[in-house]
Amino acid sequence: MRRDRILLGLCMVAALTGCHRGMTVAPPPPDPAPPPMTRAQKAQSAADVHTRLAQHYIEIGNLQGALEKVKIAVQEDPTFVPAQTVMAYIYERINDMSDAEIHYRRAVELQPDKGDTNNNLGQFLCRIGKAQESLPYFSKAIADPFYQTPDVALTNQGLCQLQLGDRAGAETSLREAVRRNPKSAIALLQLAHVLYLDQDYFHAIAFLQRFESLSAPDASALRLGYDIESRLGNMDAAQTYSKRLTSQFPDSEQAQALNKSVRP
Repeated sequence: MRRDRILLGLCMVAALTGCHRGMTVAPPPPDPAPPPMTRAQKAQSAADVHTRLAQHYIEIGNLQGALEKVKIAVQEDPTFVPAQTVMAYIYERINDMSDAEIHYRRAVELQPDKGDTNNNLGQFLCRIGKAQESLPYFSKAIADPFYQTPDVALTNQGLCQLQLGDRAGAETSLREAVRRNPKSAIALLQLAHVLYLDQDYFHAIAFLQRFESLSAPDASALRLGYDIESRLGNMDAAQTYSKRLTSQFPDSEQAQALNKSVRP
């Protein structure tokens, strides 16, 4: 009797652990199959693949291949905004401004409240001489609460305002860009330039120095430094900028102009 109890106890343990001879344990149920993709999802997926291929071709300098791929992407899904944006960029790169504008505008039509699409169109319009028309698009970009880089739109807005001769508006936009992103090198440089034009040389050099702490200056930044320090009467500092400009960028327009201006 005791032996039977022991066997029964062992059998119960074996049953609970799934180790009983001949006993099988049912496998866990498989994950449910994902629902089949809709026609629209398939189109967007195909457009995404071809857009990514187009971006790869851009990176390796094959604009013709990029254009072919992004055309397929747009055919697959004309509502896929990244494809419209990449197509606009390629057309701009090959100097087809008419088609570039069509696709930048199409991206905004598809996502009228998105920061990046509005900034892209605004920046394009400013580049082709439609600065006044660009301003509302920057305003919409800045107003997008989910736009991660509003300082970029603010900087672009400031540059367009400067094109229009609105230095006060440009300074306001650029100061706001720097407030939102104190490490925006381009905003710092452009703000230094605007303040120089306003003859506020003390603050101009301060912003230029902040720029230099973040980014290696190009020829235009070094010439700006020379001009500001010269206006402040700091001739040693001005000569330092002059030497840097002529040694680092001897063939630049800025270096050649400086050499002519200081030539006896």
